[in-house]
Order: sequence, then structure tokens, then C-alpha cells
Amino acid sequence: MKAKLFVAGACALVLVLSVGTPTPAAEDKDIVDIAVGSKDHTILVTAVKAAGLVDVLKGKGPFTVFAPTDAAFKKLGDEKLKAVVGNKALLTKILLAHVVQGKAVYAADVVKMDGKEVNGFKIAAGSGGVSIGDAKVTKADLKASNGVIHVIDTVLVPKE
Repeated sequence: MKAKLFVAGACALVLVLSVGTPTPAAEDKDIVDIAVGSKDHTILVTAVKAAGLVDVLKGKGPFTVFAPTDAAFKKLGDEKLKAVVGNKALLTKILLAHVVQGKAVYAADVVKMDGKEVNGFKIAAGSGGVSIGDAKVTKADLKASNGVIHVIDTVLVPKE
């Protein structure tokens, strides 16, 4: 009997070790945690830190964030990117153009907003997908504990 319990216990231990400890679901992570965990959003994370917006985006929310990828930031060009990151007021203005505060707007809701403006950018939804301004949504509905993230391929730059 002891041998059977030992074998069963050893198998259970092996199962636990091979599976590992469960990672928290995305909904247990906030907007910032999800961005930090993404290999495609390192520039966004750096920019959010430089603008002093980490505490805001870790806040209660809800928020909808249109998150430009590193490739989207690189479309700006090195010179413009350095200029934006070096100007905290401009950086903050650009980053806040990517945030809708007070509501988590999921893809099903965004589709219903075709033709409307959000933060000065027109939403277009159709058979070609969803875009906001010149940015195309490449991945939608990344759920966070304090809102939702939609990945976009272009940085939204508000009109002066």
C-alpha cells in the first residue's frame, strides 16, 4: 500500500513539475502588464514610462487602448521618434490619443462605430477590417483587468 501511495505521489509531483505553476490569465493583468509582456510593444512601454503614464494605465479604468507595435513606431523614422520621445508634452499628447477612458470598447462595439470619431480619428469598419485614422487594427480584444487593448500598425498622431 505504501509503495502504491509513493508511486501515485511521485507521479503527481512529476505532473505538477512538468506542467508548472499556472500563469495568471490575461484578465488578471492590467493594460501595462500586458504591454510589458509583449515583445512587439517595447517602444510603447518605454514611451509610456517616459511620459509618466504608467500609474494612469495601471489605474481602475476601464480603458480602451489602441497599442501601436514597435514596427508602427519605426514608421515615424528615427529622427521623428527621437524628437517625440524627447518632448514629454508631445509624447503624452500622442499616447493619450491612443486611449479611450471610461469604457472598454471591444471589437463588436468598434464595428458599430463605423464613421464615428474617437479622439479625433475616424473609425472605419468593413470587410477589410477595422481602422482608426490611418492605423489598421491587427489584433483585437486583448482583455485586461482594467480594460481592453487593440493592436494597431500605425502611431496615431493628433493634429496640432
